[in-house]
Amino acid sequence: MDRTLAQTAKHLGITRPKLISLMREKALLNLQNLPAYPNRDREYLGVKNGNWYHEKLGMQYSQSTRVKQTGIRWLAEQLGLNLPEIPVNNRDVA
Repeated sequence: MDRTLAQTAKHLGITRPKLISLMREKALLNLQNLPAYPNRDREYLGVKNGNWYHEKLGMQYSQSTRVKQTGIRWLAEQLGLNLPEIPVNNRDVA
């Protein structure tokens, strides 16, 4: 499952603007908030292409960065963040 930058930031316990700022500092994102090195980081980061039709402007195109499941831990390590602990599930206790 790929996550948006907002979903990833929430998972890491920070805000989306803070995540983008940290990723830019580490040269992981370019000025368009897309992966700076898409080939090098393709196992961890991806780009989602979108399009829609606007009545007056015609076809509109967009791109956004997605963080792959394998990229969550990698990104936390790159940015020096600690991943939140996985809550203990006590429902299985007899």
